[in-house]
Amino acid sequence: MAQFISKREATQYLKLSDTTLKRYRLQGVLIEGIHWVRINSRCIRYNLELMQDWLHNRHDPVAHQRAIKIYQASLLSNRKKPSQPSTRNKLSKRKTSK
Repeated sequence: MAQFISKREATQYLKLSDTTLKRYRLQGVLIEGIHWVRINSRCIRYNLELMQDWLHNRHDPVAHQRAIKIYQASLLSNRKKPSQPSTRNKLSKRKTSK
């Protein structure tokens, strides 16, 4: 599960200044919803795992894209729901068995 950290924690873990993080966000280098999320107008959280991967693979975008796809696949909203028989199928089975 992804760990989201504050700006202060991100500057400590990543050894980047808060100004650099903001510049990367504004330039689109860091993608909202992937590398960072906005909690409210004054609060931003950074995805620690993807930020570390981005720093490690800055010069290999293909490798970083793989990490992003793995992260996206792990999200609950992207998981397939188990298929359940529809109510119509249940009713038709009951009628045929009588």
